[in-house]
Amino acid sequence: MHQPDYREPQSNRLAMPWVRLHATKDYLDMPLAAVSHDNVRVTFNLVPSLLDQLQLYLKGGTDHHLDLSRSRVEDLQDGQKLEMLQSFFAGNPTYMVEPYSRFRQLHRKYKSGTGDLDSLPSLFSSSELRDLQVWSNLTWVDPRFREEEPVRSLFTKKRHFTEEDKQSLLDWQLDLIGRIIPTYRKLQDEGRIEVSFTPYYHPILPLLCDTDVAREALPSISLPRKRFVHPEDARRQVGMAREMYRDLFGRDMIGMWPSEGSVSEEALRILAENGVEWAATDQEILEHSLGKSNLPSTDNPIHRVYEFDSSVKLFFRDHALSDRIGFVYSTWPADRAVDDFMGHIKHLRSVYLDSLETTVVPIILDGENAWEYFPNDATEFLDLLYQRLGDDDEIQTVTMSEAANTVKARPLPSVFAGSWINHNFRIWIGHQEDNAAWDLLFGARDALVEFERAHRDYDSEKLSAAWNQIFIAEGSDWCWWYGDEHRGDHNEQFDRIFRRHLVAVYELLDLDIPLDLLRPVCSGGTESAILLPECRLTPAIDGRISHFYEWTGAGFFNCEVAGGAMHQVDRYITGIHFAHDLQYFHIRLDFRSIKALELTAGLRAVITFFVPSALTVNLDLDKPADEDELTDYRYALSDILEFSVRRKHLWPSGYGRLSFAVALFKEDQKLESWPEHEPIQVDVPESSQEIFWPS
Repeated sequence: MHQPDYREPQSNRLAMPWVRLHATKDYLDMPLAAVSHDNVRVTFNLVPSLLDQLQLYLKGGTDHHLDLSRSRVEDLQDGQKLEMLQSFFAGNPTYMVEPYSRFRQLHRKYKSGTGDLDSLPSLFSSSELRDLQVWSNLTWVDPRFREEEPVRSLFTKKRHFTEEDKQSLLDWQLDLIGRIIPTYRKLQDEGRIEVSFTPYYHPILPLLCDTDVAREALPSISLPRKRFVHPEDARRQVGMAREMYRDLFGRDMIGMWPSEGSVSEEALRILAENGVEWAATDQEILEHSLGKSNLPSTDNPIHRVYEFDSSVKLFFRDHALSDRIGFVYSTWPADRAVDDFMGHIKHLRSVYLDSLETTVVPIILDGENAWEYFPNDATEFLDLLYQRLGDDDEIQTVTMSEAANTVKARPLPSVFAGSWINHNFRIWIGHQEDNAAWDLLFGARDALVEFERAHRDYDSEKLSAAWNQIFIAEGSDWCWWYGDEHRGDHNEQFDRIFRRHLVAVYELLDLDIPLDLLRPVCSGGTESAILLPECRLTPAIDGRISHFYEWTGAGFFNCEVAGGAMHQVDRYITGIHFAHDLQYFHIRLDFRSIKALELTAGLRAVITFFVPSALTVNLDLDKPADEDELTDYRYALSDILEFSVRRKHLWPSGYGRLSFAVALFKEDQKLESWPEHEPIQVDVPESSQEIFWPS
């Protein structure tokens, strides 16, 4: 369970509402769902700074969404009304807007009026805007709580809410937030769940210890100008988490999911120093650690407990199974998804039949963000999954600590430095924006250290607050949104929050604020026209972004950057993603306006492969693909165009060098083609040479 630290320095305000909204949808219902079934044991990992933010709401904290929600509509200016209309439909529209007739009606009215933003607020009555205030909060309430009052009555009423209705819902939110931490403690005290923590402000521990550690996975990576080497900060982040754990749960912290599963040998030794008995990361880390340790992977499967330095037990998440829950099953009927999951577990049981006493299958995934993509917030799926797991005599669910204590561990002499994402740290360092952020952090921290040396009698509370701002700025979330990997609607806002924490350091010390902190780090664009793939992946070919990480790690060709001086007014394609798995080569096209495509009759996409002779595939986009007629490729167009072609169709061997180009045609007239000059080139290696998780 994790959200960035949205608290504004020296304030009771949060810059974004996601902690509060996820509190009503995920943080309480998830443990309650698990314990509602006998024989089910789940470990919940909480980030301390998330708990701080929950507690801030109970002490009068607020956020802008909450302020706008509480305001009388009649008192709002047009600018505030427009802000509501632009931000109050947040959430997956398929399951959080469309099922509710009034919310759906308001959303469609908003969408139809976006052509004239200046007059848009005047199109909505006070009653409609008040309904929007209520629905924007009501739709985030998990189904498990919808029989509670006033929630039940508001769902029944549907529209024409009063001020009293609205205020009662917002008060209920705070009441529910107040139940979260006590529930985790009670359930852990009863032995029904386990609670583990992450380092306090969710930093990437190996990079705090030494940013040069990024070179272990990526030897040629570009690093910040200033080498950040502060293992003492890593110790402090872990130590602060340990202190909070004892304060809240009355016992010592036993285990940790290091932020983003990021590990290195130095980071693991710091965990051990702080009494951490187990930690978890991804199976790709194990595969590379075995190579580093000169151990054969065939004799050391991921479904074991390992031990580093005779001090920390290590679990390596089953990447494929964990991601099936997080990213695949949301579009499946619950019974089919659970059957599939149980089938995989049963298969593993048959594989390890001679060593069941030492076999453990770590399923580790995001505890909050996946569920809004499931029908009914995954209630049916989770209930059926827990029921089947609890009732099956051949499967035992255990907490991480139970597994660490009962399963004999194998020694792992060396550990590869990396994260759960592609076994490296590229998300957080290497791009010029990431590196600029690290340099700003280095400068602010250095200024604080120098100031402390020169002003030994300075206000201790202000010094402590300044250090706290440094620790917050060390969190992983800021660099998550810098760079090419994750572009969204809030990049600039995360940039401002990060720099605001560092500005606060100088303000607390009464020092001049460096001009670099007043300039945006986020450029709003990608650094280069082309990025090569970092990992193997298998997207769902449905013409939609099925989940946030579906194409993470794919190669990317940025048409807007590549277009350069040759500006094309009627350009349709903005970007081309490409990747492969063991069987298919995948291509995704992003469009500037899908509506413009829909109005273009006779539209075709033509993909030309050079392998080395030319092979052309014509896709008729005017009609759905007939999968019965397609043997070597498949495609789907909705919000995006997704296309897969069998590797065996491209090469008899299934691997080799590939060049390709794409073009759009209206009947026989070419609308545009990419790239404009040399085709995109990528090497697809032989399957046996790929070091990825097994299928």
